[in-house]
Amino acid sequence: MSDSFDSIPFVDLSRSCAELRGEIDEALQRTLDRGNFASNQAVASFENDFARYCGTRHCVAVNSGTSALHLALITSGVRAGDEVITTPFTFIATSWAISYVGARPVFVDIEPRTCNIDVEQIACAISPQTRAILPVHLYGQMADLEPMRELCDKHGLALIEDAAQAHGAAYQGHRAGSYGDIGCFSFYPTKNLGAFGEAGAITTNDDKLASRLRHLRDHAQIEKYRHEELGFNYRMDELQGAILGLKLRHLESWNKARSELAQAYTSRLAKAALTLPCESPGRKHVWHLFVVRSPQRDQLCRKLSEASIGTGLHYPIPIHLQPAYQFLGHKPGDFPVAEKLASQCLSLPMFPGLKQSELDRICDVTVGADIEF
Repeated sequence: MSDSFDSIPFVDLSRSCAELRGEIDEALQRTLDRGNFASNQAVASFENDFARYCGTRHCVAVNSGTSALHLALITSGVRAGDEVITTPFTFIATSWAISYVGARPVFVDIEPRTCNIDVEQIACAISPQTRAILPVHLYGQMADLEPMRELCDKHGLALIEDAAQAHGAAYQGHRAGSYGDIGCFSFYPTKNLGAFGEAGAITTNDDKLASRLRHLRDHAQIEKYRHEELGFNYRMDELQGAILGLKLRHLESWNKARSELAQAYTSRLAKAALTLPCESPGRKHVWHLFVVRSPQRDQLCRKLSEASIGTGLHYPIPIHLQPAYQFLGHKPGDFPVAEKLASQCLSLPMFPGLKQSELDRICDVTVGADIEF
């Protein structure tokens, strides 16, 4: 019976916190002693370190991944009436940012194998109003960027990477956030690199873009109390900068642990009646999520819940079918692959610190679930 076991959470942040408790205490104490909590020394240090990690000239820290996307679109010249090509199968913040600038999200269906945007369909979606292509590196694996880069160069479009789930992922030797014109990251606590609250960042190799991004995030101040355009209060606070700076030093080992868990899941679930995720050639998957697919997803979810095992749904309603985007005029069947996967995807527990005994029990319940597929 499930009550004879301890519950297994979908994610347990307390385990990594316990591992780093001494470092965390020291970092927070240094910040408290300095007494400056708004974008100062720790944030600047993290920006330098994260830019170096991603392989870019600049990192501009902000207060959330959504803010990163918003500023990336503004500085890429996307305005009201423009169109941005993106995926309907991701967290809705990607489309929020497009709407914030008054542009229209133009959706393209996804690849069934990776769940990322289907590159082969993008060319047909480009119109005279298109200003950018905004792929999402879903679940920790980068989208196929080379063909998108070629389309952007051909049509004069910006390539903006939504790398919110892909810290440390790679494509053809390029780390997430370094291949496009701009990369956007979220440091929401459950991410591979997570803050102790909300935080985000933008990476770029363009000096002028980086300069404008720094102004826009701080009320568009060219100098103190001088504002030459509409700005925003999107700064990262110093406490988050301190936490992210120390956690960045552990990101590679945490990503390695995620990869090992993914390999163990793949081996143990090989004979289950499931579609398992995979790593595409030429890419490094960092396994932000381990998402299996089943036509009987809801039954499997109940079986795991009855065994006190946490799961997640990423994402059960595609963006084009969300009530907030009814005005776009989409209907069921417009993006069939995204809709099918939305009904089948189930995320299993995936976080550094997940014990082998816990993974074994998750797999035992999953394989032994009395479900007719």
